[in-house]
Amino acid sequence: MENELAHAVSRLAFQLAVILLAAKIGGEISERVLKQPGVLGELVAGILIGPYALGALPLPYLGALFPAPRGDQMIPISTELYALAQIAAVILLFVAGLETDFQQFFRYGGPAAVVGVGGVVAPFALGVMVTLLFGVASSPLDPVALFVGAVLTATSVGITARVLSDIHRLDTPEGVTILAAAVIDDVLGILVLTIVVSMGVEGNVSLGNLLLVGGKALGFWLALMGLGVVLGPHIARAFSLFQIQGGSLGLALALAFFSAALAESFGLAMIIGAYSIGLALSNTSLAETLEEPLRAVYHAFVPIFFVVMGMLVNVAAMADVLVFGLVVSLLAIIGKVGGCGLSALSVGFNRRGAWRIGIGMLPRGEVALIVAGVGLTAGVIESDVFGVAIMMTVITTLLAPVLLVPAFRRGGSGRRKVEVPVGGRAS
Repeated sequence: MENELAHAVSRLAFQLAVILLAAKIGGEISERVLKQPGVLGELVAGILIGPYALGALPLPYLGALFPAPRGDQMIPISTELYALAQIAAVILLFVAGLETDFQQFFRYGGPAAVVGVGGVVAPFALGVMVTLLFGVASSPLDPVALFVGAVLTATSVGITARVLSDIHRLDTPEGVTILAAAVIDDVLGILVLTIVVSMGVEGNVSLGNLLLVGGKALGFWLALMGLGVVLGPHIARAFSLFQIQGGSLGLALALAFFSAALAESFGLAMIIGAYSIGLALSNTSLAETLEEPLRAVYHAFVPIFFVVMGMLVNVAAMADVLVFGLVVSLLAIIGKVGGCGLSALSVGFNRRGAWRIGIGMLPRGEVALIVAGVGLTAGVIESDVFGVAIMMTVITTLLAPVLLVPAFRRGGSGRRKVEVPVGGRAS
């Protein structure tokens, strides 16, 4: 037993060594050669070394580093590796929360809610429509049609947060609107998923159950934010009492992990809990204290998340549903960019700002993969539709960084009326 445990730990260590090496090489090539965000190189590196590509090849003495998945596996990698990736995602969103301008976030909370609704309604409708057009579903209420719509509503803000952080645009009106809208998106997405799974498994949906799930998720988020805002200054003072080296860093990460776990238990994604508590602390002295030490943790762990997301991609599985998958992916892009962008236009953003917000809400990432996995394991969708979800996830996830960076680097305000803060410059 002891030898088995030691072997498992050493194998995980070797896997992490390869993942970090691949991440840094991929990021370097992406940034220096291709002039693209490093996250793009990390995602591609994950695809190349994953269980559906080079990772399945046997090595001397080790065998396959990332073995091809068994038929009953929901994810193609080990539970330990997937858990580490989720921990990395929690760190990513905690840092994003700390770097977000607190006043800006609440100033754009109303517009973000409108954007979040637009980012759910439009993709869902297009997803249902395309399954009917291709004959994959027989009616708009067919569970398959509803599930494709549900997958298209997903938003993975982790990738956008990473890009905005790298180019120092997290605290812009567009940046905070994207992050706030993603929270709304997550709550609405949970409601959609609840309806679809209930209809697919039981044939109907309980209004009481739907209200319970939605109310619990929304109530938790509001309570966490409220408590964080009220207790934030006291938490910062309490952490400053610890004189041990790295004390504030360790305690802050403990708080981020605790908030993430609580969010998951209340039906929200872990990253929403981490982002919310980071945002609550962003207005305290703790944010400045943690900036430098957290950056080191960020650069060590966060690439693991993006490489592992790439490793989930099975390119071969997309071949059988290529045309359907490409059409779904195109509509996923139109739905998010159009739904969020038009909503942004209605709440004071100009076309430049609406484009930035639409692109920022584009990547589906691990959220869509989780939704698709739920549908597959619940028997609502078959492996071909699951492959379509994977294809759409890959395309939107890879496309977003490519479009988002130039959208911001071209400069100019994203608001219709240029805002001039008191004693400051025009934003």
